[in-house]
Amino acid sequence: MVAVGFVGLGSMGGPMCRRLARAGYDVRAFDIDPAKVASAVEAGAVAAESATDCASAADIFLTSLPRPDHVENVMLDGGALAALRPGSVWVDLTTNDIELVARLAEHAPTGVSVVDSPVTGAVDGARNGRLTLFAGGEAGDVERVRPVLETLGTMIACGPLGTGNVVKLVTNQLWFISAAAIGEGFALGVRNGVALEVLWAAIRQSVGDSFVASHDAPSIFAGHYDPSFTLDLCLKDLRLIQGLQSGLGAELPLTDAARGAFKLAADRYGPEAAELLVAKRIEEDADVSFRLAGDWVPPWEVDDSGSTAPVTT
Repeated sequence: MVAVGFVGLGSMGGPMCRRLARAGYDVRAFDIDPAKVASAVEAGAVAAESATDCASAADIFLTSLPRPDHVENVMLDGGALAALRPGSVWVDLTTNDIELVARLAEHAPTGVSVVDSPVTGAVDGARNGRLTLFAGGEAGDVERVRPVLETLGTMIACGPLGTGNVVKLVTNQLWFISAAAIGEGFALGVRNGVALEVLWAAIRQSVGDSFVASHDAPSIFAGHYDPSFTLDLCLKDLRLIQGLQSGLGAELPLTDAARGAFKLAADRYGPEAAELLVAKRIEEDADVSFRLAGDWVPPWEVDDSGSTAPVTT
């Protein structure tokens, strides 16, 4: 049985860890929040005493952390990287800085492989096993971790180490542009006499459709704007995208405009506020309402208690 270590049990990592435990993997889990560890244990994981303890027992060691500096603190400063045993694979699920990933891989003990595999699909995707995972690394290492990652969703092999994060940041780049634009479209339509429910239906059945329109708009309609991901984390990812931009040699005005829109929202509502408040700023300034009656289940309340097929590896 493959021994899996999992560090970082937040809104994305928690349901991923629970899903692996319910699938039958031998999972050891750690988080600085004991309540999150307890939730993983309830799903079948074993509590580790520390991130280092978790890493030392793992064949495949997964980290899912908010920011690159958290990854560096756990893996390098905290000693988890050095604790990995020869033959193990560290898979970082964090949306990360490709230069940091490369530097940490250089510090990995002999015989330890590294794969970067950030995920997309939001909290409900993590809870129902429908994530997409972008994996970068040596082909053999990526294939070795495929069964674990495909317990969480669909894995796409992207190329050498670091390309997983490049692909994730490109997908986020397009999401940020769409998220910054959706409020503008809603405001234009509503202010000029179109009912919001009619406008939304038309967008979803036209060239205006997007993941934001189909998946995220209900969080705007409900008025909570999806606090499972913060404006601060949006700006973190936008800074990582800016790092990729820097050597491009071409202007990216839409990406720059999206960065500006999220900064305006963070300045108004605070960095820890919900990501889709980027639309609320337009809603407020245009003096229109984006509330829409409906049974909008918050992403963090999607049921993840169902079992999955047992693991046979």
